[in-house]
Amino acid sequence: MPATFFISDHHFGHKNIIDFENRPFTDTDEMTVTMIAKWNAAVGKEDKVFHLGDFSFLNKERTKKIVSQLNGYKILILGNHDRGRSRDWWLDAGFDEVSEYPLIYRNFFFLSHEPMYMNKQMPYVNVHGHIHGQKYEGRQYYNVSVEQLDYTPVSFEQIRDSVVVDEEQG
Repeated sequence: MPATFFISDHHFGHKNIIDFENRPFTDTDEMTVTMIAKWNAAVGKEDKVFHLGDFSFLNKERTKKIVSQLNGYKILILGNHDRGRSRDWWLDAGFDEVSEYPLIYRNFFFLSHEPMYMNKQMPYVNVHGHIHGQKYEGRQYYNVSVEQLDYTPVSFEQIRDSVVVDEEQG
C-alpha cells in the first residue's frame, strides 16, 4: 500500500542557504545529489509526497530535471519563494498537483508552508515548513523543513505517532 510523506524547504540551487542554515554541503551540486538520494531512499515510486514549499531557485529546465528524478506522486503547496512563479510553471516543472493555499489532510492536519496560528484549544495539527532549523513548541506544530528531518521525507505515520505520543505525555 502506498505511503504518504511530507517535507519542505529544499531550496534547490540556493547557494546561500548552505551558510544561512549551516547545511553540511560544500556546494549546491552536492546538496542536490544528497537530497535526491535521501528522498528516493524513503519514498517509493507509488508513494505520495506533499512538498510544503520553497522547492527550487533554479530555472524550469533544471527544476524539471530534479523533479523527474524524485520518486512518488508529488504535490506542491507553494512557499514564499515559489509564489513568484505560476501554478502552471510548477505543473510544467513536473509536479502532479500544485496548491496556492494550505490544504487539510485527513480532516485534522493543516498543511501549509508558513506556520499557521493555532489556538491551544484547537484540536488540529499544523504540518509546516518555512522556519528551517527553528521549532515551535507543542503538539500542534510539526516542522517538516529539511533541516529538521536530515533532508529525508517523513511519513504520515511518523507525524501521527509523534502527535499521539506528545498528547499522552503532555
